[in-house]
Amino acid sequence: MNILILGSGGREHAFAKKISESEKISNLFVAPGNAGTDAIATNLSINPTDFNAVKKTVLENKIDMVVVGPEAPLVEGVHDFFLSDEALNKIPVIGPKKDGALLEGSKDFSKQFMEKHEIPTAKYKSFTSETLEEGKSFLETLQPPFVLKADGLAAGKGVLILDNIEEAKTELEEMLSNQKFGNASSTVVIEEFLDGIELSVFVLTDGKSYKVLPSAKDYKRIGEGDTGLNTGGMGAISPVPFANDEFLSKVEDRIIKPTVNGLQADGIDYRGFIFIGLMNVNGDPFVIEYNVRMGDPETEVVLPRIQSDLVDLFEGVANQTLKEKTYEVTDQTATTVMLVSGGYPEAYEKGKEITGYNEIEDSIVYHAGTTKNENKVVTSGGRVMAITSFGNTIEEALEKSYRNIDKISFDKMNFRKDIGFDLK
Repeated sequence: MNILILGSGGREHAFAKKISESEKISNLFVAPGNAGTDAIATNLSINPTDFNAVKKTVLENKIDMVVVGPEAPLVEGVHDFFLSDEALNKIPVIGPKKDGALLEGSKDFSKQFMEKHEIPTAKYKSFTSETLEEGKSFLETLQPPFVLKADGLAAGKGVLILDNIEEAKTELEEMLSNQKFGNASSTVVIEEFLDGIELSVFVLTDGKSYKVLPSAKDYKRIGEGDTGLNTGGMGAISPVPFANDEFLSKVEDRIIKPTVNGLQADGIDYRGFIFIGLMNVNGDPFVIEYNVRMGDPETEVVLPRIQSDLVDLFEGVANQTLKEKTYEVTDQTATTVMLVSGGYPEAYEKGKEITGYNEIEDSIVYHAGTTKNENKVVTSGGRVMAITSFGNTIEEALEKSYRNIDKISFDKMNFRKDIGFDLK
């Protein structure tokens, strides 16, 4: 079959690599892709949110299935677009429709959903510019730190965690009255701070049954020891050592089952991934957030551990036969370390030639922000490459990743040298 992946990052390269290993694949396309996907698929220079361009591509290339990587096309309704078009409505889209994508597209919606279906999460209230003063009063009822979340998509930058009450009130006003995050912060969710250890659990569902994918922990801060600015993710580990069978059983019973059942009860036909951001608070799981797609760089450690045919699983999602599909995961640990451009997550330069990535042994190189320029691979984004390795322990896997990173070079290359520091 012919498959189209929408997206351009490390997550999409990981999808492309895994899908390309399937016996069911005939032709693989990625839009727009990167220099890594270019080596194993056909890159197409279109914007994933330009649905008319996507339609033209799908029809021209006789696409049999579309796999959506990032959240924006899902929140904007790419799945609904396919279903409403006579030429496209028989082509399965792996990713929820607009109503399901609200789990990520609206923090307020997701909190209401959790409250309705008794899914453990932090206590919260939502505010708009009309209720700004009430929001400031609500902050005074909480203990620091104070958590402010823009309701809509804000490119991963819409969450503020502040220790000072006056600063929290000022930022709330900036978000609501001065549109600090544009329309994304026209509503702001204020919630209590959960003190614990963060991790993510991923679920693939056909709307009726589900498969629980491997757990993972990513590292968001640019600096070692989890310091400095937030990024899209500097590395990840899977599985998470403290997410033992007892803890994951609690996650399934208290969070996954009520989530899948709640979607059904609310009449939301959800087919795709559910990314559940969790906090382990003294052995009990609480939901921090939902995402409606796989995470990045977590995908680069979760997908390599799956030993089953991913396309076969996707067919199960499309046909609602996921329950019947075999699903196996390796016991080995996977680690990934992200190489980023100097200056990221603030201003950085592009177009830097990357060398040495072809000399890697015993690790997988996933391209993220790369492109080809006159037969050279150059940087085109803040996060450039993810180096994934397997081992029987976290230390063994990380040693391989870091050993191979020594072979790679580009101007002002930066990476964290302490991924997994809190898990060893």
